[in-house]
Amino acid sequence: MSALILSRLQFGFTMGYHILWPAFTIGLAWFIVFLGIAWLRTGDPAYRQLQRFWIRIFSLAFGMGVVTGVVISYQLGLNWSNYARMTADVIGPLFVLEVLTAFFLEAGFVGVMLFGQGRVGDRFHLAACAIVATGTVISAFWIISANSWMQTPTAFTIAPDGRFVATSFWGVVFNPSMPFRLAHMLTASFVTGSFVVAGVSAFWLWRGRKEEQNAARACFSLALWLAVVLVPLQMVLGDQQGLNTRQYQPMKLAAIEGRWETMSRAPINLVAWPDQKAQKNDFALEVPLLGSIILTHSLDGTIKGLKEVPPDEQPPVLPVFFAFRVMVGCGMAMLAIAVTGLVLRVRRRLFASRRFLLICMAGVPLGFIATIAGWMVTEIGRQPYVVYGFLRTSDAVSPVAGGAVATSLGIALVLYNLLLLGFFLYAGRMVFKGPASPGPVALVGRKAGAIGLTSPRKDADR
Repeated sequence: MSALILSRLQFGFTMGYHILWPAFTIGLAWFIVFLGIAWLRTGDPAYRQLQRFWIRIFSLAFGMGVVTGVVISYQLGLNWSNYARMTADVIGPLFVLEVLTAFFLEAGFVGVMLFGQGRVGDRFHLAACAIVATGTVISAFWIISANSWMQTPTAFTIAPDGRFVATSFWGVVFNPSMPFRLAHMLTASFVTGSFVVAGVSAFWLWRGRKEEQNAARACFSLALWLAVVLVPLQMVLGDQQGLNTRQYQPMKLAAIEGRWETMSRAPINLVAWPDQKAQKNDFALEVPLLGSIILTHSLDGTIKGLKEVPPDEQPPVLPVFFAFRVMVGCGMAMLAIAVTGLVLRVRRRLFASRRFLLICMAGVPLGFIATIAGWMVTEIGRQPYVVYGFLRTSDAVSPVAGGAVATSLGIALVLYNLLLLGFFLYAGRMVFKGPASPGPVALVGRKAGAIGLTSPRKDADR
Protein backbone atom coordinates (compact mmCIF):
# COMPACT_ATOMS: atom_id res chain seq x y z
CA MET A 1 0.00 0.00 0.00
CA SER A 2 1.04 3.61 -0.53
CA ALA A 3 2.06 5.86 2.33
CA LEU A 4 -1.17 7.81 1.77
CA ILE A 5 -3.44 4.78 2.22
CA LEU A 6 -1.44 3.50 5.20
CA SER A 7 -1.45 6.93 6.85
CA ARG A 8 -5.21 7.19 6.39
CA LEU A 9 -5.69 3.71 7.84
CA GLN A 10 -3.48 4.51 10.82
CA PHE A 11 -5.15 7.82 11.57
CA GLY A 12 -8.59 6.32 11.06
CA PHE A 13 -7.82 3.47 13.46
CA THR A 14 -6.26 5.60 16.19
CA MET A 15 -8.89 8.33 15.89
CA GLY A 16 -11.72 5.80 15.89
CA TYR A 17 -10.24 4.13 18.97
CA HIS A 18 -9.74 7.44 20.73
CA ILE A 19 -13.26 8.75 20.12
CA LEU A 20 -14.66 5.82 22.11
CA TRP A 21 -13.37 7.33 25.34
CA PRO A 22 -14.61 10.93 25.03
CA ALA A 23 -17.92 9.52 23.79
CA PHE A 24 -18.16 7.65 27.09
CA THR A 25 -16.50 9.99 29.60
CA ILE A 26 -18.34 13.20 28.62
CA GLY A 27 -21.71 11.69 29.43
CA LEU A 28 -20.44 9.70 32.40
CA ALA A 29 -18.83 12.78 33.99
CA TRP A 30 -22.17 14.59 34.06
CA PHE A 31 -23.93 11.48 35.35
CA ILE A 32 -21.44 11.47 38.24
CA VAL A 33 -22.30 15.12 38.91
CA PHE A 34 -25.99 14.25 38.94
CA LEU A 35 -25.36 11.44 41.43
CA GLY A 36 -23.46 13.86 43.65
CA ILE A 37 -26.36 16.30 43.62
CA ALA A 38 -28.80 13.49 44.43
CA TRP A 39 -26.59 12.41 47.35
CA LEU A 40 -26.47 15.92 48.80
CA ARG A 41 -30.22 16.47 48.44
CA THR A 42 -31.48 13.09 49.67
CA GLY A 43 -28.75 11.62 51.86
CA ASP A 44 -29.52 8.24 50.30
CA PRO A 45 -26.32 6.14 50.57
CA ALA A 46 -27.21 4.39 47.29
CA TYR A 47 -26.28 7.57 45.37
CA ARG A 48 -22.95 7.78 47.18
CA GLN A 49 -22.20 4.14 46.37
CA LEU A 50 -23.05 4.73 42.73
CA GLN A 51 -20.97 7.88 42.52
CA ARG A 52 -17.95 6.11 44.00
CA PHE A 53 -18.34 3.20 41.58
CA TRP A 54 -18.74 5.29 38.45
CA ILE A 55 -15.84 7.56 39.40
CA ARG A 56 -13.62 4.47 39.31
CA ILE A 57 -14.89 3.51 35.87
CA PHE A 58 -14.45 7.12 34.74
CA SER A 59 -10.83 7.13 35.90
CA LEU A 60 -10.00 4.14 33.69
CA ALA A 61 -11.76 5.57 30.64
CA PHE A 62 -10.29 9.04 31.22
CA GLY A 63 -6.78 7.58 31.32
CA MET A 64 -7.39 5.69 28.09
CA GLY A 65 -8.62 8.86 26.42
CA VAL A 66 -5.57 10.86 27.48
CA VAL A 67 -3.08 8.22 26.30
CA THR A 68 -4.72 7.70 22.91
CA GLY A 69 -5.27 11.43 22.37
CA VAL A 70 -1.57 12.23 22.74
CA VAL A 71 -0.75 9.76 19.96
CA ILE A 72 -3.08 11.57 17.55
CA SER A 73 -1.28 14.89 18.03
CA TYR A 74 2.05 13.21 17.19
CA GLN A 75 0.56 11.73 14.03
CA LEU A 76 -0.34 15.18 12.73
CA GLY A 77 3.34 16.03 12.65
CA LEU A 78 4.69 12.64 11.59
CA ASN A 79 2.18 11.44 8.99
CA TRP A 80 0.42 14.67 8.01
CA SER A 81 3.15 17.30 8.11
CA ASN A 82 1.91 19.08 4.98
CA TYR A 83 -1.53 19.39 6.56
CA ALA A 84 0.02 20.72 9.78
CA ARG A 85 2.12 23.25 7.90
CA MET A 86 -0.67 24.50 5.66
CA THR A 87 -3.39 24.78 8.32
CA ALA A 88 -1.32 25.77 11.37
CA ASP A 89 -2.49 29.40 11.38
CA VAL A 90 -6.13 28.30 11.50
CA ILE A 91 -6.14 25.01 13.43
CA GLY A 92 -3.16 25.57 15.73
CA PRO A 93 -4.79 28.14 18.04
CA LEU A 94 -7.81 25.88 18.55
CA PHE A 95 -5.62 22.97 19.65
CA VAL A 96 -3.64 25.22 21.98
CA LEU A 97 -6.82 26.60 23.54
CA GLU A 98 -8.11 23.06 24.06
CA VAL A 99 -5.02 22.34 26.15
CA LEU A 100 -5.01 25.67 28.03
CA THR A 101 -8.70 25.73 28.88
CA ALA A 102 -9.96 22.14 28.97
CA PHE A 103 -7.00 19.88 29.64
CA PHE A 104 -5.49 22.04 32.39
CA LEU A 105 -8.94 22.44 33.96
CA GLU A 106 -9.48 18.69 34.00
CA ALA A 107 -5.94 17.96 35.21
CA GLY A 108 -6.28 20.44 38.06
CA PHE A 109 -9.40 18.87 39.56
CA VAL A 110 -9.47 15.26 38.38
CA GLY A 111 -7.36 14.24 41.38
CA VAL A 112 -9.94 15.68 43.77
CA MET A 113 -12.68 13.94 41.80
CA LEU A 114 -10.96 10.55 41.86
CA PHE A 115 -9.53 10.54 45.39
CA GLY A 116 -11.35 13.28 47.30
CA GLN A 117 -14.58 11.51 48.23
CA GLY A 118 -14.43 11.13 52.01
CA ARG A 119 -11.30 13.31 52.22
CA VAL A 120 -12.78 16.70 51.34
CA GLY A 121 -16.22 18.17 51.93
CA ASP A 122 -19.08 16.77 49.89
CA ARG A 123 -19.79 20.12 48.26
CA PHE A 124 -16.16 20.68 47.32
CA HIS A 125 -15.99 17.18 45.86
CA LEU A 126 -19.17 17.85 43.87
CA ALA A 127 -17.65 21.11 42.61
CA ALA A 128 -14.53 19.24 41.47
CA CYS A 129 -16.69 16.71 39.62
CA ALA A 130 -18.63 19.54 37.94
CA ILE A 131 -15.40 21.29 36.90
CA VAL A 132 -14.02 18.11 35.35
CA ALA A 133 -17.32 17.51 33.56
CA THR A 134 -17.27 21.09 32.27
CA GLY A 135 -13.71 20.54 31.07
CA THR A 136 -14.82 17.57 28.96
CA VAL A 137 -17.40 19.76 27.22
CA ILE A 138 -14.90 22.58 26.64
CA SER A 139 -12.47 20.07 25.16
CA ALA A 140 -15.15 18.80 22.80
CA PHE A 141 -15.99 22.40 21.86
CA TRP A 142 -12.48 23.18 20.58
CA ILE A 143 -11.89 19.82 18.89
CA ILE A 144 -15.28 19.83 17.15
CA SER A 145 -14.67 23.43 16.11
CA ALA A 146 -11.37 22.48 14.46
CA ASN A 147 -12.84 19.44 12.74
CA SER A 148 -15.93 21.36 11.64
CA TRP A 149 -13.74 24.01 10.03
CA MET A 150 -12.16 21.25 7.95
CA GLN A 151 -15.68 20.22 6.90
CA THR A 152 -17.02 23.73 6.21
CA PRO A 153 -13.99 26.04 5.97
CA THR A 154 -14.63 29.75 6.31
CA ALA A 155 -12.96 33.02 7.44
CA PHE A 156 -9.59 32.43 5.73
CA THR A 157 -7.44 33.38 2.80
CA ILE A 158 -4.80 31.33 1.03
CA ALA A 159 -1.24 32.72 1.05
CA PRO A 160 1.01 32.54 -2.04
CA ASP A 161 2.77 29.48 -0.57
CA GLY A 162 -0.54 27.65 -0.16
CA ARG A 163 -0.97 28.15 3.59
CA PHE A 164 -4.40 28.90 5.03
CA VAL A 165 -4.42 32.22 6.89
CA ALA A 166 -7.30 32.98 9.25
CA THR A 167 -9.08 36.31 8.74
CA SER A 168 -11.42 36.00 11.75
CA PHE A 169 -10.79 33.87 14.81
CA TRP A 170 -14.46 33.62 15.76
CA GLY A 171 -15.38 33.06 12.12
CA VAL A 172 -13.15 29.99 12.19
CA VAL A 173 -14.53 28.79 15.53
CA PHE A 174 -18.21 29.22 14.66
CA ASN A 175 -18.02 27.92 11.12
CA PRO A 176 -21.33 26.93 9.47
CA SER A 177 -21.44 23.29 10.62
CA MET A 178 -19.91 23.69 14.09
CA PRO A 179 -23.07 24.29 16.22
CA PHE A 180 -24.89 21.33 14.67
CA ARG A 181 -21.97 18.94 14.93
CA LEU A 182 -21.14 19.98 18.51
CA ALA A 183 -24.72 19.43 19.68
CA HIS A 184 -24.89 16.11 17.84
CA MET A 185 -21.60 14.85 19.31
CA LEU A 186 -22.34 15.93 22.88
CA THR A 187 -25.76 14.33 22.80
CA ALA A 188 -24.21 11.16 21.34
CA SER A 189 -21.85 11.11 24.33
CA PHE A 190 -24.71 11.47 26.81
CA VAL A 191 -26.66 8.71 25.03
CA THR A 192 -23.63 6.41 24.99
CA GLY A 193 -23.01 6.95 28.69
CA SER A 194 -26.66 6.41 29.61
CA PHE A 195 -26.77 3.05 27.82
CA VAL A 196 -23.56 1.87 29.48
CA VAL A 197 -24.99 2.82 32.87
CA ALA A 198 -28.31 1.14 32.03
CA GLY A 199 -26.60 -2.04 30.89
CA VAL A 200 -24.36 -2.32 33.95
CA SER A 201 -27.17 -1.64 36.39
CA ALA A 202 -29.37 -4.13 34.49
CA PHE A 203 -26.69 -6.74 35.16
CA TRP A 204 -26.78 -5.98 38.89
CA LEU A 205 -30.56 -6.27 38.91
CA TRP A 206 -30.45 -9.47 36.87
CA ARG A 207 -28.05 -11.30 39.21
CA GLY A 208 -30.12 -10.23 42.22
CA ARG A 209 -27.68 -9.54 45.07
CA LYS A 210 -29.72 -8.01 47.86
CA GLU A 211 -27.03 -5.60 49.07
CA GLU A 212 -26.84 -3.81 45.68
CA GLN A 213 -30.50 -3.77 44.62
CA ASN A 214 -31.28 -0.26 45.89
CA ALA A 215 -28.28 1.23 44.09
CA ALA A 216 -28.99 -0.81 40.95
CA ARG A 217 -32.63 0.31 40.83
CA ALA A 218 -31.71 3.99 41.23
CA CYS A 219 -29.00 3.72 38.56
CA PHE A 220 -31.20 1.84 36.11
CA SER A 221 -34.11 4.21 36.51
CA LEU A 222 -31.99 7.36 36.04
CA ALA A 223 -30.22 5.98 32.98
CA LEU A 224 -33.48 5.08 31.24
CA TRP A 225 -35.04 8.46 32.03
CA LEU A 226 -32.03 10.04 30.32
CA ALA A 227 -32.30 7.68 27.36
CA VAL A 228 -35.99 8.35 26.75
CA VAL A 229 -35.26 12.09 26.55
CA LEU A 230 -31.89 12.08 24.80
CA VAL A 231 -32.43 9.54 22.01
CA PRO A 232 -35.34 11.43 20.37
CA LEU A 233 -33.41 14.68 20.86
CA GLN A 234 -30.42 13.14 19.09
CA MET A 235 -32.59 12.23 16.12
CA VAL A 236 -33.85 15.80 15.83
CA LEU A 237 -30.27 17.11 16.02
CA GLY A 238 -29.19 14.59 13.38
CA ASP A 239 -31.93 15.84 11.08
CA GLN A 240 -30.71 19.42 11.50
CA GLN A 241 -27.15 18.37 10.76
CA GLY A 242 -28.40 16.62 7.65
CA LEU A 243 -29.96 19.87 6.40
CA ASN A 244 -26.64 21.62 7.05
CA THR A 245 -24.77 18.91 5.16
CA ARG A 246 -27.10 19.27 2.19
CA GLN A 247 -26.26 22.96 2.03
CA TYR A 248 -22.49 22.84 2.54
CA GLN A 249 -21.40 19.30 1.62
CA PRO A 250 -23.86 18.04 -1.00
CA MET A 251 -21.56 15.27 -2.24
CA LYS A 252 -21.32 13.80 1.24
CA LEU A 253 -25.11 13.72 1.43
CA ALA A 254 -25.27 12.17 -2.04
CA ALA A 255 -22.91 9.42 -0.86
CA ILE A 256 -25.00 8.87 2.28
CA GLU A 257 -28.08 8.36 0.13
CA GLY A 258 -26.38 6.58 -2.77
CA ARG A 259 -27.82 9.25 -5.05
CA TRP A 260 -26.08 9.42 -8.43
CA GLU A 261 -28.45 11.66 -10.38
CA THR A 262 -29.67 15.09 -9.29
CA MET A 263 -33.41 14.98 -8.88
CA SER A 264 -36.41 16.48 -7.13
CA ARG A 265 -39.18 14.44 -5.53
CA ALA A 266 -36.42 11.96 -4.81
CA PRO A 267 -36.97 8.52 -3.28
CA ILE A 268 -34.86 7.24 -0.41
CA ASN A 269 -32.66 4.17 -0.73
CA LEU A 270 -33.37 1.94 2.24
CA VAL A 271 -30.81 -0.62 1.09
CA ALA A 272 -28.65 -0.89 -2.02
CA TRP A 273 -25.19 -1.87 -3.18
CA PRO A 274 -23.54 1.26 -4.61
CA ASP A 275 -21.28 0.49 -7.59
CA GLN A 276 -19.00 3.50 -7.86
CA LYS A 277 -17.21 2.24 -10.93
CA ALA A 278 -20.48 1.90 -12.86
CA GLN A 279 -21.98 5.00 -11.12
CA LYS A 280 -25.17 3.18 -10.19
CA ASN A 281 -26.82 1.14 -7.43
CA ASP A 282 -27.47 -2.57 -7.52
CA PHE A 283 -30.28 -4.30 -5.59
CA ALA A 284 -31.83 -0.96 -4.57
CA LEU A 285 -34.94 -0.88 -2.41
CA GLU A 286 -36.46 2.62 -2.66
CA VAL A 287 -39.36 4.42 -1.01
CA PRO A 288 -40.82 7.08 -3.38
CA LEU A 289 -40.68 10.76 -2.34
CA LEU A 290 -39.33 9.99 1.12
CA GLY A 291 -35.82 11.18 0.24
CA SER A 292 -36.96 14.72 -0.54
CA ILE A 293 -39.29 14.79 2.47
CA ILE A 294 -36.60 13.74 4.94
CA LEU A 295 -33.60 15.51 3.43
CA THR A 296 -35.22 18.78 2.35
CA HIS A 297 -38.45 18.89 4.41
CA SER A 298 -40.25 19.47 1.13
CA LEU A 299 -42.09 17.18 -1.25
CA ASP A 300 -40.43 18.86 -4.25
CA GLY A 301 -36.98 19.34 -2.72
CA THR A 302 -33.95 18.72 -4.95
CA ILE A 303 -31.08 16.46 -3.93
CA LYS A 304 -27.82 16.77 -5.83
CA GLY A 305 -26.33 13.59 -7.25
CA LEU A 306 -22.75 12.37 -7.27
CA LYS A 307 -22.51 12.84 -11.03
CA GLU A 308 -22.51 16.61 -10.44
CA VAL A 309 -18.74 16.24 -9.93
CA PRO A 310 -16.09 14.11 -11.70
CA PRO A 311 -15.45 10.62 -10.24
CA ASP A 312 -12.15 11.73 -8.71
CA GLU A 313 -14.05 14.37 -6.70
CA GLN A 314 -16.56 11.90 -5.29
CA PRO A 315 -16.17 10.42 -1.80
CA PRO A 316 -15.99 6.63 -1.41
CA VAL A 317 -19.70 5.82 -1.56
CA LEU A 318 -19.88 2.26 -0.24
CA PRO A 319 -18.45 2.81 3.28
CA VAL A 320 -20.34 6.10 3.73
CA PHE A 321 -23.62 4.57 2.57
CA PHE A 322 -23.46 1.59 4.93
CA ALA A 323 -21.90 3.41 7.90
CA PHE A 324 -24.82 5.83 7.89
CA ARG A 325 -27.31 2.97 7.96
CA VAL A 326 -25.44 1.30 10.80
CA MET A 327 -25.63 4.56 12.76
CA VAL A 328 -29.36 4.96 12.09
CA GLY A 329 -30.00 1.31 12.89
CA CYS A 330 -28.28 1.66 16.27
CA GLY A 331 -30.28 4.81 16.93
CA MET A 332 -33.55 3.03 16.19
CA ALA A 333 -32.55 0.14 18.45
CA MET A 334 -31.76 2.55 21.29
CA LEU A 335 -35.07 4.34 20.75
CA ALA A 336 -36.89 1.01 20.97
CA ILE A 337 -35.12 0.17 24.25
CA ALA A 338 -35.86 3.60 25.72
CA VAL A 339 -39.56 3.48 24.75
CA THR A 340 -39.89 -0.09 26.03
CA GLY A 341 -38.41 1.03 29.33
CA LEU A 342 -40.95 3.84 29.53
CA VAL A 343 -43.84 1.43 28.87
CA LEU A 344 -42.56 -0.99 31.53
CA ARG A 345 -42.17 1.89 33.97
CA VAL A 346 -45.79 2.93 33.45
CA ARG A 347 -46.84 -0.69 34.02
CA ARG A 348 -44.62 -0.87 37.13
CA ARG A 349 -42.58 -3.72 35.67
CA LEU A 350 -39.36 -1.85 34.91
CA PHE A 351 -37.27 -3.89 37.36
CA ALA A 352 -39.22 -7.15 37.04
CA SER A 353 -38.77 -8.01 33.36
CA ARG A 354 -35.67 -10.18 33.13
CA ARG A 355 -35.94 -10.24 29.35
CA PHE A 356 -35.74 -6.45 29.26
CA LEU A 357 -32.74 -6.53 31.59
CA LEU A 358 -30.95 -8.82 29.13
CA ILE A 359 -31.85 -6.49 26.26
CA CYS A 360 -30.37 -3.53 28.14
CA MET A 361 -27.18 -5.49 28.77
CA ALA A 362 -26.95 -6.29 25.07
CA GLY A 363 -27.53 -2.59 24.28
CA VAL A 364 -24.33 -1.39 25.99
CA PRO A 365 -22.24 -1.20 22.76
CA LEU A 366 -24.92 0.47 20.64
CA GLY A 367 -23.83 4.02 21.45
CA PHE A 368 -20.18 3.24 20.68
CA ILE A 369 -21.05 1.57 17.37
CA ALA A 370 -23.26 4.49 16.37
CA THR A 371 -20.52 6.98 17.27
CA ILE A 372 -17.87 5.16 15.23
CA ALA A 373 -20.24 4.80 12.28
CA GLY A 374 -21.11 8.51 12.49
CA TRP A 375 -17.45 9.51 12.44
CA MET A 376 -16.88 7.25 9.43
CA VAL A 377 -19.67 9.08 7.61
CA THR A 378 -18.21 12.45 8.59
CA GLU A 379 -14.58 11.75 7.72
CA ILE A 380 -14.85 9.41 4.73
CA GLY A 381 -17.66 11.52 3.30
CA ARG A 382 -15.31 14.51 3.21
CA GLN A 383 -12.90 12.76 0.86
CA PRO A 384 -10.98 13.35 -1.33
CA TYR A 385 -10.39 16.50 0.73
CA VAL A 386 -8.94 17.02 4.16
CA VAL A 387 -10.10 20.66 4.05
CA TYR A 388 -13.31 20.36 2.11
CA GLY A 389 -13.03 21.81 -1.37
CA PHE A 390 -9.54 23.29 -0.88
CA LEU A 391 -6.88 20.84 0.31
CA ARG A 392 -6.84 17.29 -1.02
CA THR A 393 -5.84 14.49 1.32
CA SER A 394 -3.13 13.37 -1.09
CA ASP A 395 -1.49 16.81 -0.75
CA ALA A 396 -1.59 16.74 3.06
CA VAL A 397 0.36 13.55 3.72
CA SER A 398 4.01 13.54 4.85
CA PRO A 399 6.75 12.38 2.46
CA VAL A 400 7.44 9.21 4.47
CA ALA A 401 8.11 5.64 3.41
CA GLY A 402 5.18 3.27 3.35
CA GLY A 403 7.14 0.68 5.29
CA ALA A 404 7.65 3.06 8.20
CA VAL A 405 3.92 3.82 8.36
CA ALA A 406 3.06 0.12 8.11
CA THR A 407 5.38 -0.66 11.03
CA SER A 408 3.88 2.02 13.27
CA LEU A 409 0.38 0.91 12.25
CA GLY A 410 1.18 -2.66 13.25
CA ILE A 411 2.55 -1.52 16.62
CA ALA A 412 -0.56 0.61 17.20
CA LEU A 413 -2.85 -2.33 16.43
CA VAL A 414 -1.10 -4.53 18.98
CA LEU A 415 -0.73 -1.95 21.75
CA TYR A 416 -4.21 -0.49 21.43
CA ASN A 417 -5.84 -3.90 21.57
CA LEU A 418 -3.78 -4.78 24.65
CA LEU A 419 -4.94 -1.52 26.24
CA LEU A 420 -8.55 -2.36 25.41
CA LEU A 421 -8.15 -5.84 26.86
CA GLY A 422 -6.73 -4.34 30.05
CA PHE A 423 -9.64 -1.92 30.31
CA PHE A 424 -12.19 -4.72 29.91
CA LEU A 425 -10.43 -6.82 32.55
CA TYR A 426 -10.27 -4.07 35.18
CA ALA A 427 -13.65 -2.52 34.40
CA GLY A 428 -15.25 -5.95 34.21
CA ARG A 429 -13.83 -6.85 37.60
CA MET A 430 -15.33 -3.68 39.06
CA VAL A 431 -18.72 -4.40 37.52
CA PHE A 432 -18.76 -7.94 38.91
CA LYS A 433 -17.86 -6.68 42.38
CA GLY A 434 -20.77 -4.25 42.21
CA PRO A 435 -21.43 -0.78 43.61
CA ALA A 436 -21.55 -1.87 47.25
CA SER A 437 -18.00 -3.28 47.31
CA PRO A 438 -15.73 -1.53 49.85
CA GLY A 439 -12.92 0.63 48.53
CA PRO A 440 -10.31 3.13 49.71
CA VAL A 441 -12.86 5.94 49.86
CA ALA A 442 -15.20 4.01 52.15
CA LEU A 443 -12.37 3.14 54.53
CA VAL A 444 -11.41 6.76 55.21
CA GLY A 445 -14.94 8.15 55.46
CA ARG A 446 -15.24 8.02 59.26
CA LYS A 447 -11.83 9.48 59.90
CA ALA A 448 -12.37 12.32 57.43
CA GLY A 449 -15.75 13.10 58.96
CA ALA A 450 -14.31 13.03 62.47
CA ILE A 451 -11.78 15.74 61.74
CA GLY A 452 -14.30 17.96 59.98
CA LEU A 453 -13.31 17.45 56.36
CA THR A 454 -16.78 16.30 55.34
CA SER A 455 -20.15 17.78 56.02
CA PRO A 456 -22.04 16.15 58.91
CA ARG A 457 -24.69 13.80 57.52
CA LYS A 458 -26.29 10.69 58.93
CA ASP A 459 -25.93 7.82 56.50
CA ALA A 460 -24.99 4.18 56.60
CA ASP A 461 -22.08 4.59 54.18
CA ARG A 462 -20.06 6.47 56.79
